[in-house]
Amino acid sequence: MAVARIEAPKTAQRGQIIEIRTLISHAMETGYRRDYLGKPLPRDIITGFTCTYNGAEVCRAVFHPAISANPYLAFAVVIAESGTLQFTWTGDNGFTFTESAAISVV
Repeated sequence: MAVARIEAPKTAQRGQIIEIRTLISHAMETGYRRDYLGKPLPRDIITGFTCTYNGAEVCRAVFHPAISANPYLAFAVVIAESGTLQFTWTGDNGFTFTESAAISVV
């Protein structure tokens, strides 16, 4: 189970640069630890992130095993028109989590 926090303004002026901040809580497992019987626990990490704005990709990140347990990302986006930011995190074992945030141009 994952929980995402997204901080993005609800309104912006046309052409304004806004900062987007995201944090996802995910039960990460490195794959190096062992269970009580000595068997390795399977790796379960977040491996990728994409953000689209009205369907156009504005940010992409690829994560590796050294990523923190709850990855935090901050990035800037230029707002040209009202629309929707869609955030997608992917990971091991078929993990996919999607959230969205609407922004209106005033």
